[in-house]
Amino acid sequence: MSRLKTKEEYQKTKAYRFFHWYSGEKDPYLDKVEMHPQPEKPKEELTIEERMHDRQIVIDKVYDFDKNKNMKLFNRFYAIASIIFCIIFITILLIAVSYLPRAGSAMNPNNNEVSKRYIENGLQETGAVNIVTGMILNYRGFDTFGETCVLFIATSCVMILLMVNEEKLKDSIELNDRRYEPKNDVILQKVAFVLVPIIFIFGIYVILNGHLSPGGGFSGGAMIGAGMILYVSAFGFKKTQKFFNENTYKVVKVSALTLYGVLMIYYFYTGANGIDNHIPLGTPGNILSSGMILPINIFVGSEVACTMYAFYALFRRGGL
Repeated sequence: MSRLKTKEEYQKTKAYRFFHWYSGEKDPYLDKVEMHPQPEKPKEELTIEERMHDRQIVIDKVYDFDKNKNMKLFNRFYAIASIIFCIIFITILLIAVSYLPRAGSAMNPNNNEVSKRYIENGLQETGAVNIVTGMILNYRGFDTFGETCVLFIATSCVMILLMVNEEKLKDSIELNDRRYEPKNDVILQKVAFVLVPIIFIFGIYVILNGHLSPGGGFSGGAMIGAGMILYVSAFGFKKTQKFFNENTYKVVKVSALTLYGVLMIYYFYTGANGIDNHIPLGTPGNILSSGMILPINIFVGSEVACTMYAFYALFRRGGL
């Protein structure tokens, strides 16, 4: 085991001398250097007023369109050039649109073997009754996984920019929690007491039935996120943190993305190497069917719900 060095022993090491030299406290030739802060140069009020007066004179002369011929000529040229640019741009767009195929034509680029395969073989290959969900979470699973990663990165960036120190957040929790709303809005609380459970249940239903009916992780997660925002707006962060706090957010957010990534790696590996997928698709129409689409919908819904709530909480009070 390494032994902790004493202060005298540490001062004899090269690392100590290097960092003292690096910080500017000691010079190899002049030995110890005394560092004094540079005195602040006082600004005279008369000088500031003169500068403001001179600046105003320059602005008046430059933007005096009646006397400044250059500015007057520039404004005319700018207006004419803008009109010409808009006419050219609109003409290019109209010409490009004229070359597009007619709507419903069999020769359209979207009427190809890809969409035909989705429609004819989607149920057999994905096990999902909802063709759109089977396409998004199976055929185009790589794109959907990238979109989920974008949500995670966006939330992380907002947290870096807006996250407030935990101690400051605790000190000002009451101020930030109810800065713009009344402290006890009875109407909002009564409405939220009735609607929030319904919103949560309906969001869970949309997520769990995304492979059977219209819906899925994105729409169901947005509903759950909206329900959480309604709840925290009515009852405040103290009550919300009893069942959903920062630690819960981290566990749900990271676990959902990690498990989703593990499933996608399995799909990518088997698909790229032509290996049979051994995950059973189940009976189409049953709740437990369509292979891994159901758990993927759950992971995506968790990501979306956490992202919506995190954005609201961070912009409102700088923390979860």
